[in-house]
Formats: sequence, C-alpha cells, structure tokens
Amino acid sequence: MRIIIYSMVLLLLAIQYPLWLGKGGWLKVYDMEKQVELQQAKNSLLSLRNAKLTGDVKDLKEGTRAIEERARVEHGMIKEGEFFVQILPAEKSSKNTATGEKSAITN
Repeated sequence: MRIIIYSMVLLLLAIQYPLWLGKGGWLKVYDMEKQVELQQAKNSLLSLRNAKLTGDVKDLKEGTRAIEERARVEHGMIKEGEFFVQILPAEKSSKNTATGEKSAITN
C-alpha cells in the first residue's frame, strides 16, 4: 500500500514540475508578462517621442516658426530691433549673507 501512495506522490510531483518550473511554466510566464509590461511602457514613451519628432520635422519642412525658435534657443540669435536680456542667478555670497553667515566682502 505504501508503495502505491509513494508512487502516486512521485507521479504527482513529476507532473507538477513542468507546470511550475519547466520551459513554459507559470514562473516563466509571470516573468515574461513583467517583461512585456516594461517593454510596452518603453514603447509608449518612444511613441510619444516619435510623434514629437514627426511634428518637429513637419514644422521644419513647412513653416519658418520652428526654424526661428531653434535659432533663438540653440544659437542665441535675435531679430532686428529686439533686445536680448539675460538674468543670471544670484551669487553664493548674497545667499550666505541672507542666511546670516559672514561673507568674504568686508566694509
């Protein structure tokens, strides 16, 4: 009787092994589903980027507004009659005096 029970348990384990740990088992499927989700997230980000680039290409081919914007941002170009104003961040010494620390400048 024990031989039959042990053989049935062994047979049950032999059947369960491929289901859980085999080539197409549940653990592999779970791993693959996670990888698919990550890849779909990457693909959606890349689709948004591609749509933006497609719009940029269309603007560059058809209009002058995108070319003008790129010239302003990338090359610092301005039109005639315009003034370029650059606002610099505050220096560290002014931050130190505002917090009560001594600065290197003395009166």
